[in-house]
Formats: sequence, C-alpha cells, structure tokens
Amino acid sequence: MPKSKTTYFCSNCGTESPKWIGKCPNCGEWNTFVEEKVVEKSAKQQAGYNSGKTEPSAPVKISDINAESQPRITLPSGELNRVLGGGLVPGSIILIGGEPGIGKSTLVLQNVLRIRSRKILYVSGEESPQQLKMRADRIAGGKIDCECYIICETSLDAIFKSIKQCEPNIVIIDSIQTIANEELESAAGSVSQVRECAAQFLKFAKETNTPVILIGHINKEGSIAGPKVLEHIVDAVLQFEGDRHYMYRILRSIKNRFGSTSEMGIYEMNQYGLREVTNPSEMLLSQSDEQLSGVAIGVTVEGVRPFLIEAQALVSTAAYGTAQRSVTGFDGKRMNMLLAVLEKRVGFKLAQKDVFLNIAGGLKVNDPALDLAVICAILSSNVDMPVHKGICMSGEVGLSGEIRQVTRIEQRISEAEKLGFTEMIIPKYNIKGMHTEKLKIKLIEVSKVEDAFRYLFS
Repeated sequence: MPKSKTTYFCSNCGTESPKWIGKCPNCGEWNTFVEEKVVEKSAKQQAGYNSGKTEPSAPVKISDINAESQPRITLPSGELNRVLGGGLVPGSIILIGGEPGIGKSTLVLQNVLRIRSRKILYVSGEESPQQLKMRADRIAGGKIDCECYIICETSLDAIFKSIKQCEPNIVIIDSIQTIANEELESAAGSVSQVRECAAQFLKFAKETNTPVILIGHINKEGSIAGPKVLEHIVDAVLQFEGDRHYMYRILRSIKNRFGSTSEMGIYEMNQYGLREVTNPSEMLLSQSDEQLSGVAIGVTVEGVRPFLIEAQALVSTAAYGTAQRSVTGFDGKRMNMLLAVLEKRVGFKLAQKDVFLNIAGGLKVNDPALDLAVICAILSSNVDMPVHKGICMSGEVGLSGEIRQVTRIEQRISEAEKLGFTEMIIPKYNIKGMHTEKLKIKLIEVSKVEDAFRYLFS
C-alpha cells in the first residue's frame, strides 16, 4: 500500500508546509493554509496522461531549431482571436476565468459549434449532456453541424481514456475545479487536485500538440480560484468581466505567451448567446440629444484598438464635513492627483465639494490619455456648463498642469473623425511631422490645462 502523509498547502500560491502556519512565507497572505492528505506514488502508479515515452528528450542547439511559426487555429470569434494574439496556438493551454453566470461556457461553446474542420471534445464536470444540448440548440438556432463530442466526467483517468478513444483536435475542460485525480485523497477543487490535473493536461497538450482550453472559477476577490501555480502552468489567462445583470461583457488577457496582454474584446449578451461588438465607440457614447454638463468624450487606446469613451462627473457641495470621492472605472488615486492639479495650478477650489466620476459602459480604463477628458468633465459639472457634443479630447495631464504627449495620436484622430466629431483637443507638440491637410476634423493644440478650459468655456 502506498504511504500517505498529511501536508498543508497555501490555497493562494500552493506553497507546501509540514505544519500549519498563519502567514504564507511565499505570498504573504494570512490564514490560507489548508490540510490535505498526500499519497506517495511511484512512477508506475501515476494517474493521468501517459504518452508511452521512456527516453528523455535530448538537448538541441538553439541555432538548429526550426524557427518557422506554427499556423494558428483561427476561431470563429474575431474578438477572441484578437485577445489570443491571432488565434489558438497548437499545443497551447488556455485558462478562461470569470464570475458565475458571466458567459464563460457560452463563449467557448458558441465558438465550438461554429468550427467545421476539426474534431472537438467538450468535457463538462458541471452539466449533463441534455443541458448542454439545450444550450447548444439555443445558441445555434437548432442547426448544429459540427464534429463536437460531449462527455460529462470528473475523473481524470476516464477523461484521458476518452481522449485516446476520440483523438480530438481541441479539448475543452469545463471546469478545471471539478476534475479530480482518484489517486489523490483530497476533494476536487483543492490545491493538490487543481495543480495535479492542470499539470497532466499541460503534459498532454505539449506532447500531442493539441490545444486545451480550461474554464476556471474565481474567488470572492475576483482572481482565479485555486493555487497561483495554475496561472503559471498555462500559456494564456483570459478574464471575462462585466456585470451579469447588464448585457455587455469584456474579455481581457492577463497573461499571454503568444501575444499582447493589452488587447480587449467586447461582447453583448443576448438570448442567442454572445454577439461581438465590432465598434465599441458607438456603444460607449450616449445617444442623448440633450447637452448636459459633466460629460466629456475622450479617445483611448486598448491594445491596437482606439475607441471613444464618455467620462461622466458630478460635483456638488459636500453635505457633511468631509468631501466624498467616488470613482467607477478609473484609478481613484489618479483622480485625486488631477483634483490637486485643478486646485493648485488652475485655481478651482474643490476641497469642500463631493466629486463622483464614472466611465460609461462599465469599462476600466488605465490609459493616461483620458486625463484631459476627466478634468474637463469635472470642471464642466463644477461650473454647470456643458461641453459641446462635437468636441472630443486626448491628453495626459502632468503635475505642473501641462498637457503631455500621448501615443498613437494618428489612430485616435482617425477614430474621432470616423465617428463624426468636428473638433479634437490634443497636446501641442503631438502632431510634429504629421500631415494634417486631408483631415476633416479641426485640431486644437493646447499646452496647458487652462488653455483647454479657456477654449471650452470662454
């Protein structure tokens, strides 16, 4: 009989300890160690995928390696392809996480049903085949024409037996927290189970050159559930964000070994699944005909995609002694810095006023080029004067009140012109060497914050 021992694992990073300790020495989190029984096994007793290889791999000189890139598997969803960096890389392992009900399984199943030339194995540990068929009929409208096989199983050994029998080109695991290795005594979803099962799927993906997509749960803090080593094992981590009570969903890349992590995909949830939003600017701008104060349009860039976004601000006299600062979709510390610039450099007294800031559409924006739109929205609400609807802006605000240059200004200008804006406020030295003769949009160059205010409100 194999020997068993009791070990403590950190549920945050997977650090192993022979005894319980309050603070993890690796990640610094408190009260994260959980007790689990570990069975020592020999190599012959190891469960999971076994390719039959007995000889170790020989080292290869880097100059002798064929550098030809492998052709990516193009998925039906253009937004998903963009976030992945151009498609699914053969032999890669992808982790998709998000809140319950956000649409992770719908996103994967919707793409699977539209792939015609590849055999796909969908492993579900949470739903029955009848439930998956009902969802597939709803997404595909009753017309399913693909080579997709469904298996509802939570045993790691049974899954690999089905994989050897089916020989799929793509494997979907929904979800990794429900899969269990029967050789381990701990329950499914524990640190050791998640780590061992993910390692076995990684071995399978690399040795057979078959891409594997894992769907994962998240914890109450919003990060991927399970040990941190799970995110280190996989090649890409995609986060599906958005409030499930609203229709828009955002797909971000947290980690990507084959592409940029600054790309973003936007979807709209409807009764037939997820619809791609190809022009997010129209979604993020309000369609109201009435001009209201406290609203300014900024041009931001996520990855290589520019789009216009609406910054909304409300400034009112503080009803209590301490003024409130509330921010949604923007960095709260950066907003406090911009308020200090307004008070120190421009002379607007906002210390005794409540300031509420919201980025429309539910997005979280980190682009510093939105600074100018934020302070213009705040000042517009403070003086109760609207910004003209045909004006947009882009510029980073420095601590001395200067408007600093931003990147990819040509793409920002062309996006604003395409959506029908007539004027755009940009940093003064940002268009050096740029040909502006053919532009239909009027460019207003400013070097300081007060220059922009004087043009908007004088």
